[in-house]
Amino acid sequence: MASPPKLPMGRGVLRRKPIEQIEATEGGADGERPQLARSLGLGQLTAIGVGGIIGAGIFTLAGTVANGTAGPAVLISFLIAGVASAAAALSYAEFAGLIPKAGSAYTYGYAVLGELVGWFIGWDLLLEYTAIVAVVAIGISGYFSFLLGEMGVDLPNWMLGAPGTGDGHKVDLFAAALCLLIAYLLTLGIKNAARFETIVVVLKVLVVLLVIGVGFFHIDTGNYTPFFPFGVSGAFTGAATVFFAVFGYDAMSTAAEESKDAQRHMPKAILYSLAISMVLYVLACLVLTGMQNYKDIDPESGFSTAFKSVGLSGLADVIAVGAIIGILTVMFTFMLGVTRVWFSMSRDGLLPKWFAKTHPTRHVPTRVTWIVGFASAAIAGFLPIGEAAELTNIGILLAFVVVCVAVIVLRYRQPELPRTFRTPAMPFVPAVGVVFSIWLITFLQWQTWVRFAVWFVIGLGIYFGYSYKRSELARTTD
Repeated sequence: MASPPKLPMGRGVLRRKPIEQIEATEGGADGERPQLARSLGLGQLTAIGVGGIIGAGIFTLAGTVANGTAGPAVLISFLIAGVASAAAALSYAEFAGLIPKAGSAYTYGYAVLGELVGWFIGWDLLLEYTAIVAVVAIGISGYFSFLLGEMGVDLPNWMLGAPGTGDGHKVDLFAAALCLLIAYLLTLGIKNAARFETIVVVLKVLVVLLVIGVGFFHIDTGNYTPFFPFGVSGAFTGAATVFFAVFGYDAMSTAAEESKDAQRHMPKAILYSLAISMVLYVLACLVLTGMQNYKDIDPESGFSTAFKSVGLSGLADVIAVGAIIGILTVMFTFMLGVTRVWFSMSRDGLLPKWFAKTHPTRHVPTRVTWIVGFASAAIAGFLPIGEAAELTNIGILLAFVVVCVAVIVLRYRQPELPRTFRTPAMPFVPAVGVVFSIWLITFLQWQTWVRFAVWFVIGLGIYFGYSYKRSELARTTD
């Protein structure tokens, strides 16, 4: 005789869904709970992670930080950021193997810290991930504009916006179209979409390796001196800037429910994707600061100017193409992330279950995918990149804090749970993730906090007005 399902733990906003129950495939008003197709292997998961981590940062942030913040010690900045990001990545890896379901930080927070915390993180990530998709689309539009300018083609602003300039910016049609293109790819089914992502990620990595390989033969070791022109503090300040170039695995972890063997593959994919990305970042920094003195590096197009300085200006166009390819994959990873978080929240009853409806044959949440596609297209089309970028960052860092805290709490609350991966040096490693994330939050501007507070208040209204009473857990508690 089958044992009865476990009752939720806690009451009210603190009710938690037992981890054993998260794996249940039934329950809910519609009988069978909506499920996603498990078709992703380790290679595809790793590609999605690399696609989310390596973006325009490798071509822009490295030059920006080297020129005005850290000098050649930008290498140390990336290493510091990588260590801090790894602390959170190890926590994500433990949860990904333990709870192989869509939702990532939302699902982990819901299971360990309670419904309100889960809602808080899920609601926040809906805005953050959508805004990241829009910001990246605007960035691609800027690189595309550069390429067209090199070819003597001049498109009007209404067709190809002027990101970040403010004046004359009406609508960036190209950026908006990119958002809709990614949404369309995701509606084709995760297997087809992941195949596209894997191909593009391979092309991106090849471009980065080309840049590193060619640049290596033009390094002047004298450019590494002084190594800390802005002091050791400059390297740490630079770490706060480049940190936002070394996450992305968090969005990839939302695809756990679409992995063929999530409990084994997800932890590996998270760690592999971060390791591959960090190696490429470090090598790129060595090449950049070795080819040109840090004072001469262009903050906006570091590699382009570096290659021009050694007579290889032809590679500038290759780098621009590589940047376009690279950040296209970032759009894919984060749009995948936001749609899976939305899907999970709706399946749990925190948002209308209409959103959790999946395609009958492709088994992907097409409704939320198109909604996110049009929302990100609107942001990308009508907001300058600076305003769109201000909507990001804070939610990612808060998600890191929640996941790192939750992994500590769960390890001591339920140490007997079968874990395919265990975060080492508990609780030191996740504590590092918490401290570093909170430290980075202090660098955010007050306008970011205002926007976050407004979004949070709206979310609280929806939670207490709708979600609290309609949550699936509300049927067995209160």
